[in-house]
Amino acid sequence: MKIDVSHHVDASEPDAEGFHDYHYEYDIFTFSDGATWYMARAYSDTPHAASFMTSDSHALTAQDLHYPLFVEAIAYLRAAGKTELSWFSVAESRYVPLVTPGGDDEATFRNAG
Repeated sequence: MKIDVSHHVDASEPDAEGFHDYHYEYDIFTFSDGATWYMARAYSDTPHAASFMTSDSHALTAQDLHYPLFVEAIAYLRAAGKTELSWFSVAESRYVPLVTPGGDDEATFRNAG
C-alpha cells in the first residue's frame, strides 16, 4: 500500500483585526495499491478523527468496506491515532461511523451490506 499525506489550509482573508471568517486546517490521506485508491480527510482540530470521502472512480459504497486496501487504510489510520473513523455514504447522504478500536468491526461491515 502506498500512502500520500498532504496538509491543507482553507481560510478566508483576515479582516482588519487579523481574524478569519473561516479557517479549516486538515490532512488528506491517499491510500493506493496501484489499481485503486481511497481518500480520507482529518481535521487538525479533531486529531482523533478521520473520514473516508471517495475512491478512485466512484463514490464510496458499503462494498468498499470489504476491499483489502480499505481495510489496510483503516488499520493505518488507527495506528496513527485516529480512533473515530467514518465514511461518506452517498446512499444515506451522510458520514457513517466505522466502529472504534476494540469494537465489533464485523458488525459494522454486516450492517453496511
